[in-house]
Amino acid sequence: MRSPLLKIVMTFYGIIGSTLASVLVVVALVNGVSGLWPLLGAAAVGFVIGLPVSYFVAKAMIGD
Repeated sequence: MRSPLLKIVMTFYGIIGSTLASVLVVVALVNGVSGLWPLLGAAAVGFVIGLPVSYFVAKAMIGD
């Protein structure tokens, strides 16, 4: 049985992870990065940072 917190975290992760990834790609582009791998790295960092952020947001909403 899955906990309600996990369902909320995964829902938020889809939104927060993609938003952070796109923001970091735009920041990289504004700073003059033009290679494929640095831009993919910026997107990957956004997705990795999105998981703990979505966990803390979901935990704050539930009130635990």
